Amino acid sequence: MRRALAGISLAATLMIALSFLIPLALLVREQARDRVTTAAEQRAAALAPVLALTTRPADVQQAVAGLGSDDQLAVRLPDGGLVGTLHAPPEALDRAVGKRETLALDIADGWIYLQPVVLDRNRVAVVEAYVPAGYLTRGVWASWGVMSLLALGLVGGSVLVADRLGARVVRSSRSLKRASLALGSGDLDVRVEPDGPPELQEAGAAFNTMADRVVELLAIEREMVADLSHRLRTPLTALYLEADLLGGSPGARRITEAVAQLESELDSIITAARTPLAAGPANGAKPARPSEVTQVVAMRLDFWSVLATQQDRLCERSFTPRPTPIAFPEDDLAAVVDALIGNVFRHTPQGTAFAVRVERTDRHVLLTVDDAGPGVSDPDAALTRGVSVGGSTGLGLDIVGRAARAAGGELEITRAPMGGARVRVSFGLAGDGR
Repeated sequence: MRRALAGISLAATLMIALSFLIPLALLVREQARDRVTTAAEQRAAALAPVLALTTRPADVQQAVAGLGSDDQLAVRLPDGGLVGTLHAPPEALDRAVGKRETLALDIADGWIYLQPVVLDRNRVAVVEAYVPAGYLTRGVWASWGVMSLLALGLVGGSVLVADRLGARVVRSSRSLKRASLALGSGDLDVRVEPDGPPELQEAGAAFNTMADRVVELLAIEREMVADLSHRLRTPLTALYLEADLLGGSPGARRITEAVAQLESELDSIITAARTPLAAGPANGAKPARPSEVTQVVAMRLDFWSVLATQQDRLCERSFTPRPTPIAFPEDDLAAVVDALIGNVFRHTPQGTAFAVRVERTDRHVLLTVDDAGPGVSDPDAALTRGVSVGGSTGLGLDIVGRAARAAGGELEITRAPMGGARVRVSFGLAGDGR
């Protein structure tokens, strides 16, 4: 922007300066020429009274010397005699004598002025005033130089002012850009000091207002999550009571364990929601401890295998023997696994087989869940947050996709060899992956 403003100022100032300097330069040259030619005409006219009194060469020579212009004045006497040196062409001199016409001519080395003087007995003398070419432009180049320096100063000053103005605008714009990037990175405490032109000051004030509103809305949302999570404690307590009524049966123990785990998850949600808003990585948050994908998947698969047995679902598993560390929290990874396996139980009939596989490449860990169900008719819609293709909330796969992207991977939905859906999640290896 600074370069653009400086270029605009340079172009505008140059056009203004040239529109004045060119006519002024021509005027200065004409005035210098008019000054010397007028002086020459006056000297020639001063000899006319002398010629009216006498045409003796000695007297005319004395008069020419008295005007101080021996080399610029010459007289052609009526009898053909000369006083001084004539510079006029013969044809111009004959014309002045014959037609008694005053002439002003440009010649190769200057300018001449011929003035005929009519004497008695119809005699004609001609006075020549000669101006060398150098005299015609005396002082012109100096004047042009002064005007050029003034123009350069004007142009330089305007460019400097435009550059300073552009620097102020650029500084304010960059400050607003840095603040926007910081806010987008999670730094909720960033604010800008409104500076620069009024428009940028208004933009800075609007940014601060927006940031305050974002913090306020996030706080309200987190408080709402905490309140809603807390309300789930009541049905959990009822489940506890129902489990106690069932006694010590295996089903009661499983219900108690599931309720305890759900209560633990709710406690984690409430604690996280009640925690003051943080800036995330931009404020120096520590990276997550590496998680072992194989261990977490095996643990969660053991949990779901009980329900799979009850529903007559065949579950196949295949885990790589190589280490599978990823920079992602174990709890979040467990939630991803639960979301993927839970989708199989929710969207396929009882008795539908499924398979869970963990593989490793040079840079990623691949978690694949296949099933023998009806599959996913519209994978793009299934990956859209809030859009369900099977009657659920439409958030499960979106959560999985965001987790994959946070861990340096991606989510892909295709057709499984078993005939149903294949959901494959990739995670970036932590460190060197050894």
